[in-house]
Order: sequence, then structure tokens, then C-alpha cells
Amino acid sequence: TSTMFNMAAPVPVRCAFFVERKKRFCKMIVGKGKRFCGEHAAMEEGPGSRRIICPLDPKHTVSEDKLEKHLKKCNSREKPKPVYYVEDRNAGSGDEAQTTEVTLNVILSSSGSNIKKYIYFACELEEKVLSHAALQEELDNPKNGESAYKHLRQQASILGHIAALGLLRGGHCFVEFGAGRGKLSHWIHEALRGQPELQVLLVERSSTRFKVDGKHADGEAEFERLQVDIQHLDLGKVPLLREKGLPVVGVGKHLCGAATDLALRCLMEKPSCSESKEPPAKRLKSTEPCPEPAWSCSPAEPWGSALAVAGLTVALCCHHRCQWRHYVGKDFFTQRGLGADHFSAFCRMSSWATCGLRLTNCNASAPNQTNQDEEHQDQKVQEEDPSEREHVGQLCKLLIDCGRLHYLHQKGFTGHLSRYVSSEVTLENVLLTAVPTTQTSKPAKSQPTEPTTPKDTPQVH
Repeated sequence: TSTMFNMAAPVPVRCAFFVERKKRFCKMIVGKGKRFCGEHAAMEEGPGSRRIICPLDPKHTVSEDKLEKHLKKCNSREKPKPVYYVEDRNAGSGDEAQTTEVTLNVILSSSGSNIKKYIYFACELEEKVLSHAALQEELDNPKNGESAYKHLRQQASILGHIAALGLLRGGHCFVEFGAGRGKLSHWIHEALRGQPELQVLLVERSSTRFKVDGKHADGEAEFERLQVDIQHLDLGKVPLLREKGLPVVGVGKHLCGAATDLALRCLMEKPSCSESKEPPAKRLKSTEPCPEPAWSCSPAEPWGSALAVAGLTVALCCHHRCQWRHYVGKDFFTQRGLGADHFSAFCRMSSWATCGLRLTNCNASAPNQTNQDEEHQDQKVQEEDPSEREHVGQLCKLLIDCGRLHYLHQKGFTGHLSRYVSSEVTLENVLLTAVPTTQTSKPAKSQPTEPTTPKDTPQVH
């Protein structure tokens, strides 16, 4: 007997449409004299407007006679691009060579330990676990569970590093990339309560629930959230940044894979718009189109003095999701005889640092897994010592990050790589920090040197 016949009749004020997937009637309230809700009105018999599928989104329907009005307010309609949206502004070059499927075999050759021969650089990781008083009360709160405690320890250390760089003070605009709910920005604000001239810009490409932005709506700091992919963000066109021209501090907690490279380009590459002599008459809303007379656009013009980058503090993760097109350390790789195919292999093997014995499951979702010889090599690596494989994964991560340090050095910044929390808190525990070289009295230990190929290093083909 069908489940439908075993169900009670629908409640009179509820929709009479039976949802087969959920084995129950629709719970939407219906209009007076109707049996079905607006979504299932097509089931209604008798005169009335026919329901049709929305041409912008097939997941919902609309009355045929109200289609024109609906298209103007449908949530799936194409919305006007904000002033700071510039297509692929931070994407990097798209004409790079394609990766191959045989590189992993070449690199591994006889054993996974041979990967070390390809990693010849002077790039060190510092052990530097810090904290900050702004989070001490929450860290001592017994009501916080283990997950909340781990996040708080990471946020506290990140704030400690920002303070150690001399950046945790007023007179800055903190740009949180991959902001999510905005908890890191929340603690930055808490640490700087009462400080003058404080701006916080949260960048997140997706709509996020349970945001903490509302807690600061009436606060002293200016909070603004940009729903845009970092790949298309031009900071030089953000009205909040242009109002006071405060120095920018880039921050991020677990900025995943290629998002780190996109954020570095966003901060370091020259913007397409420079400040005009006459400021705009009023503050522009984020969704308003950029008025041509107010901006003088030229890709060759550098950041103005009012849009200086004071530094950055970014927690890194998910190196297996990096992409050669977006990667900022291409020069670092090519100077060492490595290319796009080798980069792809290093990205894949970087997951060994966090996957451990689950290597087979991790590789099952990785690209380029159809080659039988490659599968044989993966099986061979799995039979090796897990701790050795984990070490190789960590070296691959370090190699990728050193390319980022090399890029920052080219842009006039001195960078550091630090383990900012213990591995018990998170396996993704490396923090990238950088400040303009003129602010440092001596070179950073983790600054990569110019490439020097050792005699025993094999040539890469």
C-alpha cells in the first residue's frame, strides 16, 4: 500500500500537494479558497494563471501573467557588478602550459624520499606560538567546547603575530580575506576598542549565515562586507578604502589553496584605478556602477600614497588546491627548473602532510588518476614509512610557500613562515607574515635566497 494512502488528509489551511520524496504533504499555507500553495499552484484545477518554470532558475515556478514583474526581482537575476569588481584581476596568466600525467612517476622514480632532491632552498619555519589578552577571557571560559577552543587559540596567536609586527593599532584598514562569519575581524575589533580611525573590510565570495558583523553595526569601527570572489576584487576601487586612505593590513585564517595567491595579488599588484585629484562628492554604495569622471584608470599606475599596504598575516592551508595559473611563485619554480607539471605533482603530494594513512582515499579525489603507471606508483608510495611520507608532504608545502615568500621579496616585502600553533590544535599550522622591507632592520630567516643548484641535484625533465 502506498505511503500516501496511509497518511492522514492534509490540514485544511495547508497545501494539498503530496511530496513523494519526503512522504508527507507540503506544509506551506494556502490562500483563501485554494488547495495548493503558490509553488504547487499548477496542480490547481479551474480558471487562473498557469504556473511555469522560471527561465532564470528552474528550481522554482512563477505565474505566467506575472513573469515580467518576477524577472525584475528574481533572486537569480544577473545583478549589476559593484565598483570594485574587475574580471580576473588577480587570476594571473591564463596561457600557461598544461600539466602532464607522468610527472609524479618522474619525481618519485625509486622512492618518495627522492622528492627532497628537488627542494633546494634556504627557507625555514620558525616556532612562534603567541597569544593576545583580548581573547584570554574566552580562552578561560569553561563553556567553550573543544572545537571553539581550537579556533580561539588560532585567532589569539594570529592577533599576537599582528601585534608583534606593530600592526595591531588604529589608523589601519584590516582586510580579512575569506572572512566567513568574520570572527577574526571581530577579535581584531575587540583588541582595538577605543582606537581612532579603524576600518574593517570583510571579503567573502559566498553568502554566510550567523555573521558577527551585526555586533559592530553601531561601533566605533567601520565594518563593511564585500560579497565577491578575491579573483575579481580591485581594492583600489573600494569606496571604504578610498574615503580615508588608511594603510591596509591583509589578514586571513586558513585561506584555502589558491585563495592565498589571489589575496597576495590583490594586495601587491598595481590596481587599475588611481585616486583622482578631486574626491567623489559622496560615498558610493558598493553596488553602484563606477562613475567614469570620478576615477582615472590606468593599469600602469601604482598604489597611491593613501592606499599603502602596511603588512599581512595569513594562515595557510590546503596546498593541494593550489593552481599554477594563480600561483604567485612561478619565477621561484622556473628558476629552479620546475614548471607547471611539477607544481601539480607537488600540490598533490602536499596532502600527505595531513592525510597520513588515508593516502589512498585522498588520492581518489585528486585529478589525473586514470594512468595505470601512476596508480602503481601511488601504491608503491603507500607501502613506504607513513612518517617519511608525511615529511615529504610537509616539504612540498614548504616549497610552495617559499615561492610565495620569493614573490613578496620581489614586491619589496620581507616575509616569515611560522608555526603559529601546535599540530595538536591543527595540522595546518603555518602562518605567513610580511611587512615592507624598509620597516625591517635585518633580513628574515625564512626569506628564500637566489637559486643555486647543488651538484648532486638531478636535472628535471
